[in-house]
Amino acid sequence: MHYLSTMHVNALQLPETMKMMKIVAVLLVAVLSASLRCAVAGRVRNLESSTYEIKYNAINCRTHSASLTDFGAVGDGLTSNTKAFQDAVNQLSQFASDGGVQLYVPAGKWLTGSISLTSHFTLYLHRDAVLLASQDMNEWPVLKPLPSYGRGRDAAAGRYQSLIFGTNLTDVIVTGDNGTIDGQGAFWWQKFHGGKLKYTRPYLIEFMYSDTVQISSLTLLNSPSWNVHPVYSSNVLVQGITILAPVQSPNTDGINPDSCTNVKIEDCYIVSGDDCVAVKSGWDEYGISYGMPTQHLIIRRLTCISPYSATIALGSEMSGGIGDVRAEDITAINTESGIRIKTAVGRGAYVKDIYVKRMSMHTMKWAFKMDGDYKSHPDNRYDPNALPVIQNINYRDIVAENVAMAARFDGIPGDPFSGICIANVTLGMAAKSKKYPWTCTDIQGMTSGVSPPPCDLLPDQGVEKISECDFPQDNLPIDELEVKQCAYRTG
Repeated sequence: MHYLSTMHVNALQLPETMKMMKIVAVLLVAVLSASLRCAVAGRVRNLESSTYEIKYNAINCRTHSASLTDFGAVGDGLTSNTKAFQDAVNQLSQFASDGGVQLYVPAGKWLTGSISLTSHFTLYLHRDAVLLASQDMNEWPVLKPLPSYGRGRDAAAGRYQSLIFGTNLTDVIVTGDNGTIDGQGAFWWQKFHGGKLKYTRPYLIEFMYSDTVQISSLTLLNSPSWNVHPVYSSNVLVQGITILAPVQSPNTDGINPDSCTNVKIEDCYIVSGDDCVAVKSGWDEYGISYGMPTQHLIIRRLTCISPYSATIALGSEMSGGIGDVRAEDITAINTESGIRIKTAVGRGAYVKDIYVKRMSMHTMKWAFKMDGDYKSHPDNRYDPNALPVIQNINYRDIVAENVAMAARFDGIPGDPFSGICIANVTLGMAAKSKKYPWTCTDIQGMTSGVSPPPCDLLPDQGVEKISECDFPQDNLPIDELEVKQCAYRTG
């Protein structure tokens, strides 16, 4: 390490001459005028001057880098590093306009409470680095409820800030060489089940009101609640994430894009106690008022295990609208449902232009499910005349085995779900499957090449109509976001 603020003035052995005094004065002025920058720069490596490389892909590379240990952190799994993390972020933020900065977390177990990141910043975890979420409630700031929800999910009051958090950021990256973030969720699950929480449990990673966000190449364990939650954000890339939680853990959703535009979720493996991917956009009158949809979402190469929830859920909080969702190459194993739409009277808004293709399911309760009466409201002030529009829902090229029930589609009386199109689907039913594999009420649509034969409200139009449920061919803007190969050089 080279501390630029150490100028070796003591070695000069200054003589008592005016000439040397002037030189010293100049040096002191220079040091004082840049004292903060130099103090931090002493902890920062310019990535062009080191030798040992760690390479990774990112939306942006950084000019400067520092290690967490430069700020006094101790990776013994016992010492709190909340202050070290926050000091590092705060001091390194001065490099945001000078090529950005990376904070490197080396091998070790780093206990910490909530951390707030900054713009043009990369948090990089070594493969043997483990961030351990603190169980000291004092290390978790409390935030106001999200404006599109009106209240917390666990309690009416606010919510604990997420472990890794940021708001109003541009160009922020959380990545690594499959390093681990462990939420130590059992501590929170017990409080939740015991009704001892005044505020909603924290998530593992959340970015609000942010643009150009990357979350990649990490393992997330035992989140207190949701794992990854981008909200009110755009241009979000989630890649190569492994999420693991006990299948009976409460509300441990995998990845929940919420009122976001241009999101791509790729190459993720999720085992959880709730929906593997849950697409959201606000809750009843609060979401309607906020009016920010989730749109232009890509989900590719997702593998999900969730015996009590869905592989991909749309809703139930969808009151800002959900549109243009494209999912392909999806695998579900021992999961309650494949694709599920959840809504209710009072939600308003819409779920429309949903496209799913090339999905494989193994041991399922339902392959497809739609609920028009998902009874969950923030309060009793929702508008009973706010009816959701569910339309243009397309599923094609899907196979499944050991399925208890093909589908249960329950629309809303007087507000039918329309434009449902299902084509080239073969569902292998379980030995003890339901007598009637399809249950349909208050829906409209068609099918083509579907087995077992669907309900009467989804008449089979013959194999020549398979192309009716086509998948969009155009690219979404998030697919145009290029990543670079970056290098971190350790000293």
